Amino acid sequence: MKNLLYIFLCCSSVAVAQNAMYNNGSIRIHDTGTLGLHTNLINNAPFQDNLGTFGFYGQVTTSVTGAFIPVFYDVEMYKPFSAAILETSITATNALNLVDGDFVTYRNNPLENLKLTQNAFTVGESNLSKVDGYMLVEQKQNFFFTVGDSGYIRPLTLQSQSENVTAKCAYFFEDPNLPSTFTTSFNTNNKEKEVRAVSTTEFWDIDSSLPSTVSISWNNRSNIANLVDEYYQVGIAGWHRTQKRWVNLGSVDPIGDLNQGAVTSETFVPNDYEVITLAKMAVATELLDLDNYYVSPNGDGINDNLVIPELEESPNNRLRIYDRNGLKVFEKDNYNGEFNGYSNTNNTIYQRNAGLPSGIYFYLVFLDDLQLEYQGFLYLTDTGN
Repeated sequence: MKNLLYIFLCCSSVAVAQNAMYNNGSIRIHDTGTLGLHTNLINNAPFQDNLGTFGFYGQVTTSVTGAFIPVFYDVEMYKPFSAAILETSITATNALNLVDGDFVTYRNNPLENLKLTQNAFTVGESNLSKVDGYMLVEQKQNFFFTVGDSGYIRPLTLQSQSENVTAKCAYFFEDPNLPSTFTTSFNTNNKEKEVRAVSTTEFWDIDSSLPSTVSISWNNRSNIANLVDEYYQVGIAGWHRTQKRWVNLGSVDPIGDLNQGAVTSETFVPNDYEVITLAKMAVATELLDLDNYYVSPNGDGINDNLVIPELEESPNNRLRIYDRNGLKVFEKDNYNGEFNGYSNTNNTIYQRNAGLPSGIYFYLVFLDDLQLEYQGFLYLTDTGN
C-alpha cells in the first residue's frame, strides 16, 4: 500500500464530509499521486484522466454512488473485514490491486459493475479480496475473472477465439432452481441425456458473444461428492436460452479429486446460455448402450426400419451395415432411420435399391459429435427375397 499522498484538483468543488467525499466539479490524480478514501464516494461530476492510484481503505464498509462513473488508473483495495459497495460502476484502466476486502455489486443490476479496460489487469486476488458480484472487461480475448462471494473466490477463465468488445461474469452461491436475481428458474431436472445431474449448489453468469471456452473449479463447499462418483465425471453444463434445458458444454481434462479440482468446457457461445455450472456427465462407457436389432420391413408398421434412438445424441453420425462376409450393403451419413432392408450400394453381390436376403448383419455407428464408435448386430427378415 502506498504512503505518498499527492492530489491535483482541477477545481475546488470537491468536499469531504464525515460520511462521504462529494465530487461536484472535477478531480484528477497525477501519476505520482495517491488518493486514499476512507469514506463514501458520491461522484456527480467527471472523475477521469487519472494516472495515479485511487485506494479504498479502512475497516468500515463504504459505497460509491453518483451520476458519473469514475475512471481510475490504478485501483487499490485494502479494507480488512469490510467492502466497497458499487452502486455506481467504477473503471480501472491499469492495475486492480486486491489486497484485502471485496468490491461488491448488486447482482440484480448487472449494469453496475467493476470494469477493466483493454490494458487493465488484476493482482493479489484471493478469498480475502475479489469482486463479489459482476465484473466486466473490454477489448480482451482471454481473461481471468476474479469473482466470488463474501466467503470464497470462485474465478472463471474465459478464452475466446478473438477479442471481445465486452465480456461480463458473476458467481452465485445458490441453487439454480431458486435463483435470487433471475426472473426464471433453471430447473435442474430439465437436461439433455448426456447431462446426468446438475449442481444445485452454485452457478456462474458469463456473457460473451464470441465462441469461447471457460474453465471453472470446485472446492470443498461445492458438494461435488453428492454430484458425481468420480472426479472425471465432472463437466460443465449451460442453461440454453431457447431450449430451456441444461446442455452439455464439455468436460476437457478434469483434474483434482472430490474435494477440489477444475474442468474446462468445449467451445461454445456464452450468450446462448443464461448461466453455467458444474454437472455430472455421462462417460463414454455409459453414454450409449446400443442393442442388437430386429428389422422386418413387411409394411405392418412394426420394425419396418432400423431405428436407433440414441443417435439423437449425435446428429452428426455415420452408419455402415455389412453382411456376415464383411461386404458393405448400406451406408448413410447423418442417419435418421432410413434403412428398411434395401441396399444402397453397388457391388458384385448386391445391387442398389435391391432387397437384401434375410439373415444376420453387422453394423458400425460413428458418433462424430461425441467422437465415439459403436458396433452391433441386426437380424433382417421379410424383404421379399
